Amino acid sequence: MKQIVKQVCGIDVAQKELVVAFGRMYDDFSSQVYAHKTFVNNVKGFDSLLSWVKKLSEEVIEVLFFMEATGVYHEKLAYHLYLNNQQVNIVLPNKISNYARSLEVKTVTDKTASEAITQFGLERKSEPWSPPDPVFKQMRQLVRERDQIVQARTVAKNQLHAEQAEAIPLKNTVSRLKKQITFFDKQITEVVQEINVLIKSNEK
Repeated sequence: MKQIVKQVCGIDVAQKELVVAFGRMYDDFSSQVYAHKTFVNNVKGFDSLLSWVKKLSEEVIEVLFFMEATGVYHEKLAYHLYLNNQQVNIVLPNKISNYARSLEVKTVTDKTASEAITQFGLERKSEPWSPPDPVFKQMRQLVRERDQIVQARTVAKNQLHAEQAEAIPLKNTVSRLKKQITFFDKQITEVVQEINVLIKSNEK
């Protein structure tokens, strides 16, 4: 009788839901993806996912949770699993997409994506994920916020330029756009100051 040597839960993470596949590898190196389910992408869904996995898995073999780094949508799940003593593996999307092409999947759906992630986890080794130092997470969030404000300011500047190029610019529109740009400038300054304080407070 074949023995299970590896268990993987592959998760395709979207904004509102988690499409999950569960698989195992045997001691003859054959593998099987044998269960699928969808959960809500919130704490209640995370707990339901853990309960589902517990029912499916062999208790003596650790379950490895694999997911793609999908913007910010995977982060709450990753932290939840980690805090519940689960091994989390976060893989860059290009690695999964390149691997999926080798499987010759004809139609890409959330289900086939979760299967590909599971199969990837069964066949490949990956370094377990652990939460970054809080200072780096704060830094990333602040840099992301600054980038978004800069983009919004650029839109406002382009609108102002277009309005001023009109034959008869609307004074009130020009005034509002200038106020928006001043507001964005102030916000960028505030964020940069927070970044500088963070840098000075931590040698890393």
